[in-house]
Amino acid sequence: MIRHTINLKERSYPICITTNFDELGKAVLSLRTGKKVMIVTDENVDGFHSEECISRLEESGFEVYKHMLVPGEEHKTIDAVYGIYKKLIEYKLDRSSSLVALGGGVVGDISGFAAATYMRGINFIQIPTTLLSQADSSVGGKTGVDFDGHKNAVGAFYQPKLVYMNVNTIKTLPKREVSAGLAEVIKHGFIMDEEFCEYLNYNAQKIFAFDENVLQFLAKRNVSIKGSVVEQDEKEDDLRAVLNLGHTIGHAIETARNFELLHGECVAIGMVGAFKLSRYMDILPESVVDQVKAMLVKLELPVSLPGMDVDRVFDQIFYDKKVKDNKLKFILPRKIGEVFQCTIEDTGLLRKVLFDLAK
Repeated sequence: MIRHTINLKERSYPICITTNFDELGKAVLSLRTGKKVMIVTDENVDGFHSEECISRLEESGFEVYKHMLVPGEEHKTIDAVYGIYKKLIEYKLDRSSSLVALGGGVVGDISGFAAATYMRGINFIQIPTTLLSQADSSVGGKTGVDFDGHKNAVGAFYQPKLVYMNVNTIKTLPKREVSAGLAEVIKHGFIMDEEFCEYLNYNAQKIFAFDENVLQFLAKRNVSIKGSVVEQDEKEDDLRAVLNLGHTIGHAIETARNFELLHGECVAIGMVGAFKLSRYMDILPESVVDQVKAMLVKLELPVSLPGMDVDRVFDQIFYDKKVKDNKLKFILPRKIGEVFQCTIEDTGLLRKVLFDLAK
């Protein structure tokens, strides 16, 4: 097992990176919480992992309950949180109890928000089962739900007590889901580690073959990069915004297309858009844009969206949480491995990029 700690003083927590669930009960027991636990999962994950996780927890003396969510971003709503509240009350979980998210980013976001708000906060544990959630959403404490068609419009920063990553869970995923997760993985390289991008490019075949050593290295490097940013800026007051590379355009595409594309696919297209913006601002050469697109294609990610409704995506961008006083704030690359935050006032330039992505 590889252990990494997110250092946030009294809110610090361990991340366990392993290849099985053998030590799950021991890891949760070490938190010294109450004995009642409710696992929140969905219909896609339940048949693969719930039974073993429940067994490991019960072996360590926990009283375990389970609540099922309907899978999919379209069900990431306040209604889903309401359903969790009802079960928490029915099973008489109190503030010493723990809520465990077993699944991908949607399960984690919904469960985390429920944990943050039930009894003003109960213990929260993440067991991410997708590459996307292991690379990104399970670390850092962002929780929330979509509201009235706007992604993550309602939420809270709420750190887990533990993140337990079994990298072999991604073997149960369709290849498209694995590729979508790799968008957030390579994003961390684009932000601050060019060598990591090269590693991903070189080891793409091993990733898709589920090489355990490679998967554990990816998990460790991802939590190291993201963790270092979160430790310096827990609530996205400044530095943490760099983690949104590709997300301003990506979230707009995701919403405008009614979530028919996976989050990572939209982020990949959004990252190409960010590199193109930097190119048009003469910050970097066209060759870097081509290099980035080649890396994403090798990881089987889209780099454009032919036929995209540019006007709808453009309008949706202005609902982004980073928009202030109707000014668009973007994370843009200076080069592979270095980014900066800036305000885009030339909306014509942004439209030009969106039309490029729609070709």
